[in-house]
Amino acid sequence: MQPSTDLPLLPGKKRRIGVMTSGGDAPGMNGVVRAIVRTSIAKGCEPYAIFEGYDGLVKGGDLIKQMRWEDVRGWLSEGGTLIGTARCADFRERPGRLKGAKNLILNGIDALIICGGDGSLTGADIFRSEWPGLLKELVGSGELTADQVEHHQHLNIVGLVGSIDNDMSMTDATIGAYSSLTRICQAVDLIDSTAFSHSRAFVIEVMGRHCGWLALMAAISTAADFVFIPEKPPNEGWHYEMCEIIGKHRRLGKRKTIVIVAEGAIDKELNKITPTMVKDLLANRLGLDTRITTLGHVQRGGNACAYDRMLSTLQGVEAVEAVLSATPETQSPIISIIENKITRKPLMEAVRLTQGVATAIAAKDFSKAISLRDAEFLEYYHCYRTTTTTDKLESRLPEDKRMKVAIIHIGAPAGGMNSATRAAAAYCLTRGHRPFAIHNGFPGLCRHHGDTPSSVRELTWLEVDGWVSKGGSEIGTNRALPSEDIAKAAWCFEHYGFNALFVIGGFEAFTALSELRKGRDKYPPFRIPMVVLPATVSNNVPGTEYSIGSDTCLNALIDYCDAIRQSASSSRRRVFVVETQGGRSGYIATIAGLSIGAFAVYTPEEGVNIGMLARDIDHLRESFANDHGQGRAGKLILRNERASKTYTTEIIANMIREEANGRFEARFAIPGHVQQGGAPSPMDRVRAVRLAVKCIQFLERGETEAAVIGIKGSKVVFTPMEELERDDTDWAERRPKREFWLRFRDTVDTLSGRYRPVTKLAHPEPC
Repeated sequence: MQPSTDLPLLPGKKRRIGVMTSGGDAPGMNGVVRAIVRTSIAKGCEPYAIFEGYDGLVKGGDLIKQMRWEDVRGWLSEGGTLIGTARCADFRERPGRLKGAKNLILNGIDALIICGGDGSLTGADIFRSEWPGLLKELVGSGELTADQVEHHQHLNIVGLVGSIDNDMSMTDATIGAYSSLTRICQAVDLIDSTAFSHSRAFVIEVMGRHCGWLALMAAISTAADFVFIPEKPPNEGWHYEMCEIIGKHRRLGKRKTIVIVAEGAIDKELNKITPTMVKDLLANRLGLDTRITTLGHVQRGGNACAYDRMLSTLQGVEAVEAVLSATPETQSPIISIIENKITRKPLMEAVRLTQGVATAIAAKDFSKAISLRDAEFLEYYHCYRTTTTTDKLESRLPEDKRMKVAIIHIGAPAGGMNSATRAAAAYCLTRGHRPFAIHNGFPGLCRHHGDTPSSVRELTWLEVDGWVSKGGSEIGTNRALPSEDIAKAAWCFEHYGFNALFVIGGFEAFTALSELRKGRDKYPPFRIPMVVLPATVSNNVPGTEYSIGSDTCLNALIDYCDAIRQSASSSRRRVFVVETQGGRSGYIATIAGLSIGAFAVYTPEEGVNIGMLARDIDHLRESFANDHGQGRAGKLILRNERASKTYTTEIIANMIREEANGRFEARFAIPGHVQQGGAPSPMDRVRAVRLAVKCIQFLERGETEAAVIGIKGSKVVFTPMEELERDDTDWAERRPKREFWLRFRDTVDTLSGRYRPVTKLAHPEPC
């Protein structure tokens, strides 16, 4: 039968782009679809959603639908995948792929963006490689005409990895992984209190057949006593090793025991290690009252966390850019993230390495299996081992290499400060160092070191073990600087014989280290290794693109905004102006805006002026005028607390209300210190552990350098303080001179449809 005429070609480089989700669902997939749809439209392309994955591609018809801007409104906060996913045996065979090719041609689609796992992405690349032959066969059989296929000779494929297991090589994180880790940590945190109450042991089974990422990160995030992962099976005689470690913890006084078991856990002979086996060992050998909890599909459900919303959005935008820049010779890429940088990697190389892990495990080549994971994975594993088992004599340094390490918190509290302190202290104890906590910052050191108890106290493993999930600062923090009494601070350093200083905090911590470094000429006790681990919700410390605590803040803010949006949408024609923290840095406002789909974001870097407000109010009028009964109609505007001295959050809301003339209404909301409180997010916990261990390793080098640890692009780096003070610090505005996230402002506006005139970055207006 002669098929219907294909759709007319789009002019220039504009494309019809198909998007589909395939394989297991993962939180963040809806963010991918939203970003692809809106970026495609903004670029003049036509986006199509292919519903029900490859099954929809094969069946065609109503399962392939052109998407409009408003179709994806509110999708960022939804879990699962709203365009569906389904297994499709037909697509594994050539006749099924012939049907899929025909359906794409009939809809004029010659670029396909797939969000799924390695199996889904492998199928897509096979589809691409067969594309010329499929078209030739369809024309030869009369299914399509030569004219219909003439302008669709090449199929571009772009992959995004949606997988809660984080099992794809060549990327640090897959979409959905951190959301799943959040569910696990929430569950273990809840179990933790009942385990402590009854002095019980709990064996927690988590997902991960061939990948132990969830299990390992959960173990780090909850300070679990033991973990089983498929890439690194325990040594022969693991029964004794596990019982020895847990028994030691119990003898130290620990009342609870947590063991994390990946569902694919095995021993070195490939024998499965089950939760029941672990439970029986703990009960029979150690006499522990032991329970098993299998979390199951709870790990897969729910809405996406802040990181997955940001990741899915940025990768969705990058996927469209990859389509538009592709040539017939371009290899199919996957969009990946390395540390803090979105990048493209060869799709089939990533798939090959990923599938090589399972092959290596089956061959009992476990060294190769774990090497095929990214370097970060093995590093996290070593961090876990060194912060959990503290009594291994072979890990201890010689007496003359051991240090007294002072640990101090400076600045406002931030989620992850305690996790970093615990990891640093545990690592110190493993290596034979003596960790000392300076309570309540420099005022505590200078004024109360002689009190009983002293503000300077040596930390023990048992004392810090339960800190990993606690928010705030267990040793106390404040904004005071050493310059308030620097001579007394120097005397205290000499009195206690500190050999190294580990500072955790925000811009005040950065400033404090600067003062100590500059005071070395006059005060010899400061001529010791010093390092700052940035920890602040504002993420405004020079030398890094990521600060501990910023992810916790984003999650708290996004939960708050989701609730506000629900109210705004229920009332339909309502705008909420929400005030965010962040000091003089607009990072939190911008990334939160990206993660909730904010209508507009106001930051200190750009400022607020009457022209900007007038354009946004006009846009609001137009948007509500075109809203013909759609759901999820509420809108949010985010304003950083220092965006303007004149245009406060309340004034902006009042201006919008006044100019709306009754067609819509506006309210304002200020979450305040809600953004600083609560348990740290899993990302802040695991990064705090990794970076804290790196900081102590830096101090162990013995160099009298003062530095800041940071994530820059795709690397973790130590930058000398003197260099940062000179080249990268805007002291007046308390932020770096070059802020990496500024490029995301245009993405926020593009995805909201907001008009932005081309202007240079401005400071807030003088008042």
